Amino acid sequence: MRGQAFVSFESADIALKAMKEVRGFPLYSKPMQISFARTRSDAVVKKLDEGHCEEHKAQREEPKKKTRYTNPLKQKFKAKRMASEITMAAPAPKQPNIQMPDEYLPPNKILFLQNLPETVTKELTTLFSQYPNLYEVRLIPTKKDIAFVEYMDEASSTAAKVS
Repeated sequence: MRGQAFVSFESADIALKAMKEVRGFPLYSKPMQISFARTRSDAVVKKLDEGHCEEHKAQREEPKKKTRYTNPLKQKFKAKRMASEITMAAPAPKQPNIQMPDEYLPPNKILFLQNLPETVTKELTTLFSQYPNLYEVRLIPTKKDIAFVEYMDEASSTAAKVS
């Protein structure tokens, strides 16, 4: 559930006020979309009627249990996996880890450096200090081929990255 969050408030009035104030607020350069939940959360049920909390959870979990075992796609993949185990076929090779290009990532005041030569030491500080607002350079002792370069603001880190 990436990109989602659930928040419970003390009352519906407070929730409505918060919703009006925050709706459309830009978060990672996208306006937030806010709506009330379709059902009560476990926390709300527990607070309002603690005796029925377990019953509420059971009702919520019931459809999941049914679809877990009757989902045709899952059955298809399970049958395929069983067939490959029977024929002792080699598993399919794993897909390479594809990294997102830098131009799609939002600006950040911390630069991540990788594939560094293991002999690199404090000369990174000298190299990156020629750009304004350098905060610190962190070398990772256990992984000598990576480092973090932190600037005071995103504009400074972007200037260093582009240069």
